[in-house]
Amino acid sequence: MATVEIYTTPTCPFCHAAKRLLASKGTAYTEIDVSRDPAIRTAMTQRANGRRTVPQVFIDGHHIGGSDDLHALDAKGGLDPMLAG
Repeated sequence: MATVEIYTTPTCPFCHAAKRLLASKGTAYTEIDVSRDPAIRTAMTQRANGRRTVPQVFIDGHHIGGSDDLHALDAKGGLDPMLAG
């Protein structure tokens, strides 16, 4: 099983949509809340090639992008193989 990390904030509807998609796949993930620590958001931005919005999703260390990117990957049939590791 792949290692999934998702950077979020508590009130972000796109974060909730991304987490629902991952949960629907039975995927465990590590959620990293960037709302309370600017250093964590800075680290996320560096990992995400300058993207500052949430969510930012990483699968096995590879940057997937935000919620729209995650859903597009799923629609193309690319998400399940990545989650399988």
